[in-house]
Amino acid sequence: MPIPVSFEFYPPKTDEQRAQLDRTAHKLKAHAPEYVSCTFGAGGSTLSYTSETVRHLNQHHGFDAAPHLSCVGGSREEIRELLRLYRALGCKRIVALRGDLPSGMGHPGDLRYASELIEFIRAEHGDTFHIEVGAYPETHPQAEDALTDLRHFKAKVEAGANGAITQYFYNPDAYFHFVDAVRRLGVDIPIIPGIMPISNFTQLRRFSEACGAEIPRWIGKRMQALGDDADAIRDFGADVVASLCERLIAGGAPSLHFYTLNLAKPTQTVLSRLGWAA
Repeated sequence: MPIPVSFEFYPPKTDEQRAQLDRTAHKLKAHAPEYVSCTFGAGGSTLSYTSETVRHLNQHHGFDAAPHLSCVGGSREEIRELLRLYRALGCKRIVALRGDLPSGMGHPGDLRYASELIEFIRAEHGDTFHIEVGAYPETHPQAEDALTDLRHFKAKVEAGANGAITQYFYNPDAYFHFVDAVRRLGVDIPIIPGIMPISNFTQLRRFSEACGAEIPRWIGKRMQALGDDADAIRDFGADVVASLCERLIAGGAPSLHFYTLNLAKPTQTVLSRLGWAA
């Protein structure tokens, strides 16, 4: 592969989901990812699921597993305990995020912003962890404006971030424009594109409305035209995402981070289109 890849998983909660994750992890391991990440559920609901999943991915599958760590709902002491646990598990990376406050939940946590979380991690553990942060090529959905969003991103880097993983997007120019903009601000860390393979368009549209990722109109119209033809939707989606990846690689993206949704085939199909079959 011309550049490294990494994969994101979410913590399973049932035996069926655990078996699914094991099948997916086994298949995707053949692509030799640089690391894998594991998402974090807000409000403590999946605190233990995240650490259990990280342990399993690390010890059972042999991945360099990076837990997501969020400000939301956690006291300094709770975050301190998690950091100790992840260090004891041998984690080398952490994905540090502000996180979104769930509806109806009133406690945002002791740390309000990702930059404060990064400062806390550095104060507690120095350079032990390689810290990845989030980036939003199409602007964070809660940002006041694009320039404010860029300044918030720079604050995370100044707090000690080593790299960034973007929200997924389907317009490569949004990524290149974002990279150019942060470089002009003096930010030189790697900006890794987040890639969302397309397999279920209804689900993707729902995700995108929630997180502010734009689905280009032409993609939406083509998907609508394909109707209920699941095979045609998967083929078209794989072609779109593979073409996006080719543009990003040609434009200098340092690596690709795939949002797998704990499924192997959509990501494998894109990698196969790129000629990276395992």
